Amino acid sequence: MEILRVVINGALGKVSREVTKAIDSEPGMKIVGATEKEVTQYYFALPETSELVPFSSDLDSLLKKCQPDVVVDFTNAEASMASARIALKQKVNMVIGTTGLSEENLAEISELCHAYEVGAVVASNFSLGAAVLIRLCKIAANFFAHAEIIEMHHDKKIDAPSGTAIATAKAMSQARSEQGEEPPFIYHKAEKEIISGTRGGQLDGIAIHSLRMPGFMACQEVIFSGTGETLSLRHEAISRECYAPGVILAIREVVKHKGLIYGLDTLLDVK
Repeated sequence: MEILRVVINGALGKVSREVTKAIDSEPGMKIVGATEKEVTQYYFALPETSELVPFSSDLDSLLKKCQPDVVVDFTNAEASMASARIALKQKVNMVIGTTGLSEENLAEISELCHAYEVGAVVASNFSLGAAVLIRLCKIAANFFAHAEIIEMHHDKKIDAPSGTAIATAKAMSQARSEQGEEPPFIYHKAEKEIISGTRGGQLDGIAIHSLRMPGFMACQEVIFSGTGETLSLRHEAISRECYAPGVILAIREVVKHKGLIYGLDTLLDVK
């Protein structure tokens, strides 16, 4: 069995820790290095095997030293783009779980992938349940012209709405547009909004409401409505361990493809 060599970029992040643990115990994969913005030691102890791997704040030199097949990045949009420009140019595939990447960022990643003949999987959410939810929402979008999204996260989350909610709304809108429906969804603006913002934000006719409260980790509910009926689809992440299987899937698939793959739900068809 060919062993896939992996570098974890931003290894001390909360999600990165869970992902690192999963990859470290996954047959056919080997973590060969790790990075962090600031490091105080030369080696990083892997959580499952306790093996020591090179640890650095310099991704460029680390990749040249470790020669990985894939870089896994769960940092932030700015850091992910800097990493992509380094890794893809060295012909290293990437799995990116950062939210906040712009359309221009995605276009640049796609261009780099084609220029250097490598692959990248970018997803706002690596939970398999969230990916299935998006797939189901695409199907439901073909039958309902009215939809709203309620996304619920912990009170420390810095952005709103979530990247997952935006990705879900865009996927739903695209599904209806492909069926020739214009506008994709029908948004009902209150005739009299007593408190500004009560109807939430709006993307392609889909109202998005964001909750930020202690007690939640990550949860999303999508509500569709038609004549005399409603359909609710809901997914809740209970722990960050839920992201690991999706990352494992992405690592295995990204080395088989050249170019940008956007959204984990896209990989659900790859078997």
